[in-house]
Amino acid sequence: MTKHYADDDAVARVGRGLVERTLPKAEWTHAAHFAAALWLLRHAPEPPLGTVMPDMIRAYNLATGGENTDSAGYHETITQASIAAARGFLGRYAADHPLHAVVDDLMASPLGKPDWLLVHWSRARLFSVEARRGWIAPDLAPLADPL
Repeated sequence: MTKHYADDDAVARVGRGLVERTLPKAEWTHAAHFAAALWLLRHAPEPPLGTVMPDMIRAYNLATGGENTDSAGYHETITQASIAAARGFLGRYAADHPLHAVVDDLMASPLGKPDWLLVHWSRARLFSVEARRGWIAPDLAPLADPL
């Protein structure tokens, strides 16, 4: 199994890097998205992540030279689905289970594939402007299906 982060301090660095907008853009990978979500779910559960993470990501994108448009940057449906998936995955572990191990397990699961959402959404629906701007429900399989 691939080791994405050496220890929980490395996961915390990613989470804090998102919040503080200091994580180098090259490190904002698929694994980093989930690492940040898992870290925030465990260490900053209030207010609910689904309400605060969108603005964190938008601000991070702008701070690292990105943009948030109808075709690039922040994507509401992907973000909310990923938070739900991360929350469900984290719930399988004891509260003291090393977070870097949770990230590795998650990345070894179907969620670790960048196209995992296409099991639930058709490509056209998921990458529509409507899905980028707001939550749209899956059209292929419910998100609550086992991942």
